[in-house]
Formats: sequence, C-alpha cells, structure tokens
Amino acid sequence: MCGIAGFFRNGRQPEGAEAVLSSMLDAIAHRGPDGRGTTFFPQACLGHVRLAIIDIAGGGQPMRSGDGRYWISYNGELYNYRELRADLQRQGMEFQSGSDTEVILAAFAHQGSDCLNSFRGMFAFALWDEQRQEGYLVRDRFGIKPLFYATLGKQIVFGSEIK
Repeated sequence: MCGIAGFFRNGRQPEGAEAVLSSMLDAIAHRGPDGRGTTFFPQACLGHVRLAIIDIAGGGQPMRSGDGRYWISYNGELYNYRELRADLQRQGMEFQSGSDTEVILAAFAHQGSDCLNSFRGMFAFALWDEQRQEGYLVRDRFGIKPLFYATLGKQIVFGSEIK
C-alpha cells in the first residue's frame, strides 16, 4: 500500500502549497514508510508516500517519463506490467527501472489515455502532462485502490484517503 496526494490548479499555485502538500502526506504517512517524495509545478503538485514492493531501489516517486513530459504519483499494482513492458520495448521504448510505475508512464507517452484499456490491476494514480498542462486522475475499474478528490475553488485536491 502506498499513498498519493496533491492538487491540480487552474492558475498558479498559491504561496504555502509546499506546506499544504506536506500536511497531506503527513496524514497518510502510515501508507508508505519506505519513501516520500514531492514534485511541484506552477499548476500542479504531486506527492507520494511509498511502501516499496516492486523495484525497491528504483521505484521512487513521483516519477517522470524519460522525456520529462509526464509525471506520476501511483498507488497499486499493474498485474500485466511485464507483458506491457515487453510490448513497449519491441516498439523501441527504453526503461531505466524495473517498476510497473515506469511502464504506466511509457504506455501513456506512447498511446495517451488509450493505454488505460490495456491495464489489468488495482491502481489509482495522478498523472501530470507538463507539455499540455493537464492533470489526470485514474482509478482501476473496480475502485480497489482508493482515490478521493474534491473541487475547491480553482483546484482539484486529491488523495488516497479523505483526511
């Protein structure tokens, strides 16, 4: 179990965004004792607390795609990531880690949101497209992994737990 938290905003982040995200991660720290990470953009913040299971050394988050366009904070397990990884490698994609998180980023970079149709697993993630300045909140079809969100003024706030 890992935890994600953050926000997407229509407009620049207000002062104090770092402190707010830190408080959000403190509230879900029990979900990920093995690591903690944050990434800030003018219109988005991604946070992650990690329970390291797959690729213990190389799966730190938030993680960015090889070209730096996409960033992700991910909770879950993609059951078919090895098959998806092999397919992407045959199409010329390269990987730096053995994590299923990197496979999601590569699939999104290669296919856009159509890649979601090929994912089998239990997951929730926030993905930021730095080039288009767009955020995506994604959850598995059955909602096994939690993802809560709220619209507050000009922003969407999200996390693995409602607190």
